This record gives sequence, C-alpha cells and structure tokens, in this order.
Amino acid sequence: MVQVDIDISRCTGCSHCKDVCPVNVFDLRPRAEVPDVVDSAEVAAKFQFRGEKSLAIHGPECIVCEACLFECEGECIIITD
Repeated sequence: MVQVDIDISRCTGCSHCKDVCPVNVFDLRPRAEVPDVVDSAEVAAKFQFRGEKSLAIHGPECIVCEACLFECEGECIIITD
C-alpha cells in the first residue's frame, strides 16, 4: 500500500500537488487547521507560506506517477510504496 506524507514545515501552499495529481490525493486546508505547522518567521524566505497547506487525504489512492514530486515548490512530498 502506498503512503503519501507531507513535510508540513516545508509546504508553501503552492497547490501544484493538487493541480497535477490525476487521482486527487491532495487537498489544501487553512494553515490553522493543519497540525504541527511551523511559524512562518522560522522558514526561509523562499518558502513564504500562502494561506493554505497541503494534506495527502487520499494517500492510498496514489498511483506513484510522481507528478507532484516534480511540481512541488517546497520539495515536501514523501511517497513510500
């Protein structure tokens, strides 16, 4: 079974993962709703957060096409199969 994890501390909220995923593994949620989000002041300038964070809500449906890995601005997606 495939597991998809997001390193929340690196997620920029760019939504590219959600945009390119053919099986809709990802969803975006407001930062306040995502646990363990680091303070944006602690994050490098190139990772300035937008208003949302990515969650892999349908990880087991992943087909391991890796489109999200190529598009992710924060390089925060981890796929384990």
